[in-house]
Amino acid sequence: MATLKDFSIEEKLGSVLFLQKIDSKIDEIKTLKGELPMEVKDLEDEIEGLQTRLRNIDGEIANINAFIDTKNNAKKDAQALIKKYEKQQDNVKNNREFEAINKEMEMQELEVRLNEKHVKDATFEQKDRMNARLKTEEKIADLEEALAHKRVELEKISADTEKEEELLQERSNEARQKVDARLILGYDRIRSSYRNGLAVVPILRDSCGGCFNIIPPQRQSEIRQHKKIVVCEHCGRILVDADLNEKIAVK
Repeated sequence: MATLKDFSIEEKLGSVLFLQKIDSKIDEIKTLKGELPMEVKDLEDEIEGLQTRLRNIDGEIANINAFIDTKNNAKKDAQALIKKYEKQQDNVKNNREFEAINKEMEMQELEVRLNEKHVKDATFEQKDRMNARLKTEEKIADLEEALAHKRVELEKISADTEKEEELLQERSNEARQKVDARLILGYDRIRSSYRNGLAVVPILRDSCGGCFNIIPPQRQSEIRQHKKIVVCEHCGRILVDADLNEKIAVK
């Protein structure tokens, strides 16, 4: 049985061209899906981020509520002391005691007003956080609706193409085993360099089928002879002649 090293240049070109045509069909399916997988992932990430933000807002609201409770309790304590001092004023024995109690009452009245101010400011902050929470919930609801539509669309396309894509991927894996290892390295490197994934292209109208630069007649003659692997001097893609390109087909 012949090894890969025993194959002719034409056979090696045919193998890598066949692989390219299979991979191009897989690329067509992925193009059909378009940006949907990425859009679904982006929506999922955005929703997760907003849910984290929602949890953070809930924590802030809880802290504000605890602060308001503390200040309301402090206000009640101050008011209770004021009542206590008012009763003590009825039993004072001299002006010195009266002034001392009166000073304490003034201090507690200031404490009441200060706690009321803290509660008022915190209540404004609480409302602001509640509004932010409401807007975040609305944003999550909108994104979840959009995500549901995108998932349905992606699932439909995936269901229509899943079997074909799996079969083509199996054939791609099999085809790779029949391509020279060094040629595979070059193929993968070139293919990853271009968005259309074309690493092997035919000559079309005397031009490279990848970058469309003119291929000189002498260069075209070398390519048709299949004596060596020729790459485009402009884009680096592997070049094949039109006859070989028509001969190799993926059914």
